Amino acid sequence: MSRRLGVYVCHCGTNIAGVVDCDRLVALASGLPEVRVARHHQYLCSEAGRSLILKDISEKGLEGVVVGACSPRMHEPTFRAVLEEGGVNPHLLEMANLREQCSWAHPEREEASRKAWRLLRSAVARAALLRPLEKRRVPVTKSALVVGGGIAGIQASLDLADAGMRVYLLERGPSLGGRMAQLDKTFPTLDCSACILTPRMAEVSRHPLIEVLTMSEVIGADGFAGDLRVKVRTRPRYVRAELCTACGECAQVCAVRNIPSEFDEGLGPRSAIHIPFPQAVPRTAVVDPASCLLITRGKCKSPCLKACASGAIDFRMEEECRELSVGAVILAVGFRTFDPSAMPRYGYGKYPDVLTALQFERMLSPTGPTGGRVVKHDGEEPRAIAFLHCVGSRDREHHAYCSRICCMYLLKQALLAGERTRARIYDFYIDMNAFGKGYQEFYERAREEGIVFTRGKCSEVVRSGDRLLVLAEDTLLGRPLRVEVDMVVLGTAVEPASGAEELAGAFRVPLDADGFFLEAHPKLRPVESPCTGIFAVGCCQGPRDIPDTVSQASAGAAKALAFLAAGEIELAPSTAFADADKCRGCGLCVEACGYGAVSLGADGRAEVNQALCKGCGNCVAQCLSGALQVANWEDGVLLRQIEELSALEEA
Repeated sequence: MSRRLGVYVCHCGTNIAGVVDCDRLVALASGLPEVRVARHHQYLCSEAGRSLILKDISEKGLEGVVVGACSPRMHEPTFRAVLEEGGVNPHLLEMANLREQCSWAHPEREEASRKAWRLLRSAVARAALLRPLEKRRVPVTKSALVVGGGIAGIQASLDLADAGMRVYLLERGPSLGGRMAQLDKTFPTLDCSACILTPRMAEVSRHPLIEVLTMSEVIGADGFAGDLRVKVRTRPRYVRAELCTACGECAQVCAVRNIPSEFDEGLGPRSAIHIPFPQAVPRTAVVDPASCLLITRGKCKSPCLKACASGAIDFRMEEECRELSVGAVILAVGFRTFDPSAMPRYGYGKYPDVLTALQFERMLSPTGPTGGRVVKHDGEEPRAIAFLHCVGSRDREHHAYCSRICCMYLLKQALLAGERTRARIYDFYIDMNAFGKGYQEFYERAREEGIVFTRGKCSEVVRSGDRLLVLAEDTLLGRPLRVEVDMVVLGTAVEPASGAEELAGAFRVPLDADGFFLEAHPKLRPVESPCTGIFAVGCCQGPRDIPDTVSQASAGAAKALAFLAAGEIELAPSTAFADADKCRGCGLCVEACGYGAVSLGADGRAEVNQALCKGCGNCVAQCLSGALQVANWEDGVLLRQIEELSALEEA
């Protein structure tokens, strides 16, 4: 195939030109039979660089373009847009990565220049074989599903609904609110968490375009970007929300009243039928089927039924399944905290006065199990409290990453404990992570309040008579420490939410090495997943504080809104296709496809759903007969590239 090509080499400032001989590359490229023009430019992605390419397309009748620059992931859309503006099919562009794969990897000029020529030459060979691909567009369903009813999900739902989009807000628990609902105050301003959150919860429940589905979870998803059919299962509450007046009489008379409260992190009891917490939305009682005697044993005098004047309790309620048709999905399922029982040296679960920070948070709350009083298990006020940072974080045995929020929430709790007790406050840290607005000032305030800071990680917590002994090392002074306290608070790591892996499987969204949802690009596309139309925000994507979570939720909503408002989306044309004459019907391609795009038709031959296909090539790699190929990545194209890369002659 003969095609008139233009070759353009970018200096990328000095990133490429500082190592690679760009003049030499252009001179060599000019001698290739397909090349009609070869040039280099300091910044091809600039307006001047784009204009240079457009001018050559017009004047020299170019039918394809090869760009030697940075990673295609960075600027391939930029140069495809240039071709399209010049009237050339955008898929007749080929890029050679001369920065990440050459100049950054080979500091020696001669070696880098030789490799750059091989890369550029192979790109020209590939560009000569590319064929124009046509855009495909599909309509978008103008509604969105938000999974997770914490502050991230609430913010994203309100932003979408305020813009006129229909929203389904899905929450696995019996109430909206998430982790923020468990907090007493928020750092660094120490303002009331409930005062911030509760109005937003009420607002989202009243919004005419938002349907709140509590006690619900995703069990599967079909379809493709812009037209997803999500299967949702809703567990029975056994209380009719439209009839319940939230009087609480049912909980008062329930025969089972000593169940450890999940909301209070096990520090206080709840009944088998209960309202999750005072500000719950919906403010409706819920029956725990695992502890209700009528459900588990079929035997109970059912005093709750007699106490409910409105007749809201209904044990005939059953699980419901429904299918939601949506165009976009925002994942906002939050996080869970590390279980310190996995680190027995801290004494959690062994000593009753060793608490997690979230348990201590519930103790600080006026609506918590102690009414806001800081007390030991025997009801006495502690004389000394130790706060231990990085329990499960920055630890290669558990989680190597920093959980970001732990430093500040332990400082907040230390300050509040100092205000509410006469206890001596000790804080053991590795490094103080005061990354946010006002956080460094918050740290300075804590120091001025008399908190004793020790730079060093606790090695063990042991019993010392009726007190606890914290064994640690002061790394600044280089000496061991033994500190007697009455209570120890553990700053536990932030972990991916339970069920995140199953949710990722349902929407075919990849997870990172730590189990959080993976973003499409950490800098340029931080709230988008690699799957079109699926967005991930808040702590399900990685540890972050409330301001960052809210900001990211609004960013995710804005991206989803732009996606939905377009009315239709363009699908990548470089997808797989099957040659029925070569297919032997083994089905290996079906197993290899992670997107459900490949199936066996009625005749037993492979078929590809172009709307679902991402062009990853997994099916091609598994195909034994060569029946499957990816457009513009066919075997012949790749082999021609390899031949040029492995040619013996050197520049």
